[in-house]
Amino acid sequence: MAEQLLDKNLHEQMIRWRRDLHKHAESGFLEMRTASLVAAYLDSLGYGLSIAEEVMQAEARMGVPPQDILDAHYRWAEQNGADIDWLPKFKNGMTGIVATLKTNKPGPVLAYRFDMDALDIQEDMSAGHIPFEKGFTSLNEFKMHACGHDGHTSIGLGFAKTLMDNKEQLGGTIKLIFQPAEEGTRGAKSMVEAGVVDDVDFFIAMHLGIGVPSGEFVAGNSGFLATTKMDIAFKGTAAHAGGKPEEGRNALMAASSAVLGLYGIPRHSAGASRVNVGVLNAGTGRNIIPSLAELKVETRGETSEINDYIRSQALNVLEGAAQMYGVEVEVEIVGEAKSSMPSKELVETLARAAETSPLLKKTVEWSTDSAGSEDATYYMERVKEKGGLATYCIVGSDLAAGHHNERFDFDEDSMLAAVDVLYRSAVKISNA
Repeated sequence: MAEQLLDKNLHEQMIRWRRDLHKHAESGFLEMRTASLVAAYLDSLGYGLSIAEEVMQAEARMGVPPQDILDAHYRWAEQNGADIDWLPKFKNGMTGIVATLKTNKPGPVLAYRFDMDALDIQEDMSAGHIPFEKGFTSLNEFKMHACGHDGHTSIGLGFAKTLMDNKEQLGGTIKLIFQPAEEGTRGAKSMVEAGVVDDVDFFIAMHLGIGVPSGEFVAGNSGFLATTKMDIAFKGTAAHAGGKPEEGRNALMAASSAVLGLYGIPRHSAGASRVNVGVLNAGTGRNIIPSLAELKVETRGETSEINDYIRSQALNVLEGAAQMYGVEVEVEIVGEAKSSMPSKELVETLARAAETSPLLKKTVEWSTDSAGSEDATYYMERVKEKGGLATYCIVGSDLAAGHHNERFDFDEDSMLAAVDVLYRSAVKISNA
């Protein structure tokens, strides 16, 4: 098994996939080119495919781009190498895919999640950045794979081929979930609400890097914070700032007061809690009372309950600021994720499988290191609610810069290590 997975051709193919995806970076719900190529390849391998509306509940998506942006990006995908037969199926931001391998032998249902989206970041274009030096920096302005999801998608494809090539070693049913819009924690909920993991006995999500060096593996990470992402608009009334200021309703003042109030929310004694205002835009001119102010805000908590507390307090602050200045406030939830604790039994099983891999030098069962937020927790919680087991693992990878940085890059050898350990887990779990 190890020799088969060490095959040079598989490694080189994953590198080609990764670099192509990196060059054609697509952010959340715009992964139309990516999804078309993923679907075409999985179909050629013989997987049963469910896509788009079959695996996504449209109204459960959060932070979907406006229709004009969806339409423009569809045209871009048509002109930039998308699979033309599959592309129309992923129009309008319905870019999810579930590939199913039925072994026709007794066994559980396993599911593995791979995210596909890039970030809205302008990639560095200077010496020392390997994607620039080797000619695969993003063609799309202000879109970049700065978190490794191009690697995750390529791992998913390499894993799919390995599973199909070794089908006789497996039992039960294996589902590969290719998810849109993980960034901003926007996409998983729509797939969970569509029921894609309701029949799953074992669920595994994975990520490259996150502070873990190449050659190491973490079987269970519980450091993800629950989070809520909010877009907020204060709407007042414009007026002449010198002539008739009393006729205005100052949206900027309301927003400014809200910012101070948000940072004044008391912390929670039960665990880590966060609030951040990342953007404040307001006003049109120095002599005009601002009639519109917009905020981008996020809350986080060590548990879902703590995040619920911070979010509730934040909403009170926003409403109070609006009332104080006589303006309206509108809040849109554009992303959300839960906290989730990996299942101890599955963590141990995954660790034992990883320990047999010749591509890993060290296996750690458990980590509580903070890793931001992740909407894979939606799948984890649903699977556990249904009586199954779930975990989130990390495949170590040396990084050129931190996640969400314009010079981000990862060790491409780590992709083969990921396929190796995921395949070993599939064999072990499906035959237990």
